[in-house]
Amino acid sequence: MGRKKRQKPRNASTELRRFYTEHQRMPSYREAATLFRYRSPNAITYWVNRWTTTGIVRRDRTGRLLPGPALAPIRLLGNVQAGFPSPAEEEHIDTLSLDDWLVGNREASFMLKVSGDSMVDAGIQPGDYVLIDRGRTPKKGDIVIAEVDNEWTMKFFEKRGNRIVLRAANRRYPTIVPHQELKIAGVVTSVIRKYK
Repeated sequence: MGRKKRQKPRNASTELRRFYTEHQRMPSYREAATLFRYRSPNAITYWVNRWTTTGIVRRDRTGRLLPGPALAPIRLLGNVQAGFPSPAEEEHIDTLSLDDWLVGNREASFMLKVSGDSMVDAGIQPGDYVLIDRGRTPKKGDIVIAEVDNEWTMKFFEKRGNRIVLRAANRRYPTIVPHQELKIAGVVTSVIRKYK
């Protein structure tokens, strides 16, 4: 008797995108098996391997599923003039995955939600999300996430002589000079704001 042919899950991209939108993460193998009506997580492994090769999903170092570039690319239609108006022309140039574009070093990246207004003059508002790369070495002018004397903050990284200071982007806040301890958790690489 021959092997039973694996039945392809219907609308894999749509279902995975819906799950990702609702839960802000990709499903586990067990959840994927339930999502596509398989009896065990092992049954979904074949399709996960197929989806990995087509870019629908990818895996991190631990094997956990992450969205692939083919799952959520956005069409890139051209350029827009931010100065004087110019004739509008729509041209499908390419597709762009925001995840790939924003995140350079996935394993060393994380996000934080901003509270407070100490960085408003740098364009970072309360409620924004910042993307941080903990693998980068900070240099003068970078915005960093730092632990200063047991308190966390986000400020501009500066050197004054042999001292490191952290400067706010709001005149109402003083420059921070670490007294005991300074730990840099990472460098801010992107600011994400959603308009409603």
